[in-house]
Amino acid sequence: MLDFNVRGENIAVTDALREYVEKRLTKLNRYIGEKATANVNLRTYHSDNTGKAEVTIVLPYVVLRAEDTNPDMYAAIDAVSDKLERQVRKYKTKINRKSRATGFKGIDLADEIPATEVDDEAIQVVRTKHVDLKPMSPEEAALQMDLLAHNFFIFKDAETNTDAVIYKRKDGKYGLLETAAE
Repeated sequence: MLDFNVRGENIAVTDALREYVEKRLTKLNRYIGEKATANVNLRTYHSDNTGKAEVTIVLPYVVLRAEDTNPDMYAAIDAVSDKLERQVRKYKTKINRKSRATGFKGIDLADEIPATEVDDEAIQVVRTKHVDLKPMSPEEAALQMDLLAHNFFIFKDAETNTDAVIYKRKDGKYGLLETAAE
């Protein structure tokens, strides 16, 4: 079942806040049939007086992650809890379909999750592209991405010789995903 790791940035994590997080996320125990840790990060932004709740739960075959920003921290925690519950339900439905078709077992989730309908069209691959990865720096990749007016770009990092993806974040800055060398 869930263990909790709650930490705060620019906010003191009071006992009441910690208890509320645990109360809201404990309901996920009925969906998760194994021991896991919920890493909860609560953050306040003084510039616009909002709070942000981020939760990550790592399971053997899936990572559940949700975040929400709201002026009321308790409302952000509620929204994150609801988002995580929807993710678990969606994943459970997907695994049930796959196991019926192929005998795949998936992760050990508790059986009392009611199956929900998933729109198969929403998860269909509708186009496949083949790309040649050119060696370049992340800065060059960002320029190339901007020139193509894309929001991500895959390339081979010239310095590390590994595959990488640069992407545009919601805040307008860039993120870099690097593959681990084996």
